[in-house]
Amino acid sequence: MIDLHTHSLFSDGELIPSELVRRAAVKGYRAIAITDHADLSNIDFIAPRIAKVSIALSEAWGIRVIPGVELTHVPPADIEGLAKEARKLGARLVLCHGETIAEPVSPGTNKAALSSGIDILTHPGLITKEDAELAARRGIYLEITARKGHSLTNGHVAKTALAAGAKLLLNTDAHSPGDLITREDAEKVVFGAGLSLEDYYEIIRNAEELIKRLE
Repeated sequence: MIDLHTHSLFSDGELIPSELVRRAAVKGYRAIAITDHADLSNIDFIAPRIAKVSIALSEAWGIRVIPGVELTHVPPADIEGLAKEARKLGARLVLCHGETIAEPVSPGTNKAALSSGIDILTHPGLITKEDAELAARRGIYLEITARKGHSLTNGHVAKTALAAGAKLLLNTDAHSPGDLITREDAEKVVFGAGLSLEDYYEIIRNAEELIKRLE
C-alpha cells in the first residue's frame, strides 16, 4: 500500500507522526505521506515539523515517509502562493483539498489548484471534464479515496479522469488508526469506483511514479 494523503494530530488526526507511521508499517505499507491540513495560519508550523521527523521515521520503521501538506479550504486566489510557501518550508508533496460534495468548499477551488504548483487534487467531487483535462496537461494526480463522505463521488472522478487522460491515485485520507487500509480494502475501493484490477495496478504505478519524482 502506498498512501499519499494522511493526517496526524498536527491538524485533525488522532495520532502523532511516529505512531501513524508505525501503524502503517505494521499494516504493510511501503510508503506514506503525512499531509496535514494547512492554510496561512499554520503552514509555517506544520510543514517544517513533518519534514524534520520524516527522515528519522523512515529509518526507524523501514517505510518511506514523505512530508507534505494539504491546503484546505484556502481561498482559491491564495492557493498558488501557499503551494510555493509549503515547498520552501519543507513539504515534498503539496495536496489541495478539492471540491468534495461532503463539505462547503469554495467553488473554483479545483481549477485554481490545478492551475497552481500542486501534486495531488484530493477528493475533487464532481470535477468537470475541463478541469480533469487541465490535470492531465499539468501532470497533476486526481484522487479516489477510502474516506467516508468524500468517496461518494469516486465513480464520477474515476470516469472523468479516464476520459480526460488524467492519472488517478488511491489514498485513505486517514485521520485515525482504523482509517488505514489493507491491499484487499484498496481493491474494493477501486472496484467500487467502477474500475478494474488492471486500473488498480495502474494506480499503484502512478503512486510509484510520483514518489520517484521526489528523489
